[in-house]
Amino acid sequence: MLDRSANGDTTKKKSIILWVIVVLILGGSISMSGYYYMKYRDIRKNPQSVSTQEVKDVTQEVGKLISLPKDEQPTIATVQDKNKLKDQPFFKDAQNGDKVLIYTTSKKAIIYRPSTKTLINVGPIAINSSDTTSQTPPALPEA
Repeated sequence: MLDRSANGDTTKKKSIILWVIVVLILGGSISMSGYYYMKYRDIRKNPQSVSTQEVKDVTQEVGKLISLPKDEQPTIATVQDKNKLKDQPFFKDAQNGDKVLIYTTSKKAIIYRPSTKTLINVGPIAINSSDTTSQTPPALPEA
């Protein structure tokens, strides 16, 4: 005769394992939701913190490849639509996602590709004393 209690123990063990897995998945989901909610709340309280961290991260990466001005923080823009920039020679090799660092005091612009950690283009910018907009390279269009 077969022992039916052994079969019942196996089913009970499978049921317990299933419940443990469900509890772990739910716990992980709740924990991740809480974490991302806290991040979202912090960003809403201080949106500049994201921008400041991006400037720090990008300048640190680019600083490994080229000497950067030490006395100023760049303005950083991200190429959103390279097709809008195709007529501008400075941006001819730019791709979506590239970072553009603009140093107005040092009159320098740099296109950096984070995905490959390479410099795409470096060039001077011209700023008229009567007009504070950059002439070369042209400004990126609004996203």
